Amino acid sequence: MAHLLSTYCSLKITSGRNPYSKQLNGSSNAVPAFFPLKTSNLPFRRFVVQRGKRQRICTVHATTVPLDQETLTQPSSIYHQNSNGSSPPKRVMVIGGDGYCGWATALHLSNKNYEVAIVDNLVRRLFDHQLGLDSLTPISSIHTRIRRWKSITGKSIQLYIGDICDFEFLSESFKSFEPDAVVHFGEQRSAPYSMIDRSRAVFTQHNNVIGTLNVLFAIKEFREQCHLVKLGTMGEYGTPNIDIEEGYITITHNGRTDTLPYPKQASSFYHLSKVHDSNNIAFTCKAWGIKATDLNQGVVYGVRTDETEMHEELCNRLDYDAVFGTALNRFCVQAAVGHPLTVYGKGGQTRGYLDIRDTVQCVELAIANPAQRGEFRVFNQFTEQFSVNELASLVTKAGKKLGLDVQTISVPNPRVEAEEHYYNAKHTKLVELGLKPHLLSDSLLDSLLNFAIKFRDRVDTKQIMPSVSWRKIGVKQKTVSA
Repeated sequence: MAHLLSTYCSLKITSGRNPYSKQLNGSSNAVPAFFPLKTSNLPFRRFVVQRGKRQRICTVHATTVPLDQETLTQPSSIYHQNSNGSSPPKRVMVIGGDGYCGWATALHLSNKNYEVAIVDNLVRRLFDHQLGLDSLTPISSIHTRIRRWKSITGKSIQLYIGDICDFEFLSESFKSFEPDAVVHFGEQRSAPYSMIDRSRAVFTQHNNVIGTLNVLFAIKEFREQCHLVKLGTMGEYGTPNIDIEEGYITITHNGRTDTLPYPKQASSFYHLSKVHDSNNIAFTCKAWGIKATDLNQGVVYGVRTDETEMHEELCNRLDYDAVFGTALNRFCVQAAVGHPLTVYGKGGQTRGYLDIRDTVQCVELAIANPAQRGEFRVFNQFTEQFSVNELASLVTKAGKKLGLDVQTISVPNPRVEAEEHYYNAKHTKLVELGLKPHLLSDSLLDSLLNFAIKFRDRVDTKQIMPSVSWRKIGVKQKTVSA
């Protein structure tokens, strides 16, 4: 795993006692650039630094410097008064900042003059190696990404590599960066991944629930005024036969009326972990005065944002496989390579969708308009509703304009879900805060299809058909054959 630490990074390594700075330059007397994984029953745990026979858990802070700069960058406080006397920019910690939504968000916030730090254990890249998957787009290492961003914009993004399930690591990160807001993307985000086998179901629940609990304790202990912006999911609600409200519902029962959390009907071990998160966050807001915003996000599509378009090394990942790929992204890639669009079952499954450009916009709005102390806000984060059949029809029409022969097939549904149902979810709160949505248009579909065509030589068609069954999940760990 030596590639996880670039020799062009200035590293501050702390063990909870005496912090010191050291630049990795390949010399024998420097801290070895060798960070093996500590063995665990879970797919990923944390990094340790080896010094002889002893192992000491360390926090790694990587602040990138230009490739031609040889002098050690001196640490400096980001909290300073601007030349015009205004308040300093907010400090935002983006947990999971190397991922699909996290990377786009980190760049967007940095571009908006927030001081940004990314916290990530890079496990999402490990999942690809485990399952034999790859992004449609070639993505650079996190160190290369941050260096390129610095060279283009002059803006620095701090980097903390480690696992938030390790509270010592998270504590050191909080004390070092002192965030005003934490954007929490740092969870295993795939429902199919959580349904592969017992070990992945356990990992998903442990990683997501314990990681979020650690974040809540870190806020309480070190930054009690910090605003938590947590990425939830519309999947928590399920598909009830009534309108879906934004987090809460007012009901009258036996002559009495109350406003209660909206009922949850999760449909996978991943979605269940999100429900647990929501309950834990709501409780800590009430008990400790935490201020939190839960963004129940719909299905995201697209890959381009203003920031990721600045250079090829800033390009975001785009997943098209049946484990991590989302419906519209998958359909566009399938159309680009001449594979029939894979509609699960009857195709009436309806969900909320949004462009990734709106994801970053919603997060920024939540940060700029924080919750009150002790308040647990819930925003439904999507812009339009589509059924799977409607998406397939839109991609078919857009593909034909580009000369693609797009076909659609119905495949047995690997999930346990209603395939025809009522669905009407409210989503007004973010619009009231100023969200200007990018609605799905013909031009956007053309752009996404052309993007898929550009990289279609990278598509592994064996990864398109679903292979994870909700009903057939077992205790035996699944492996990928060569």
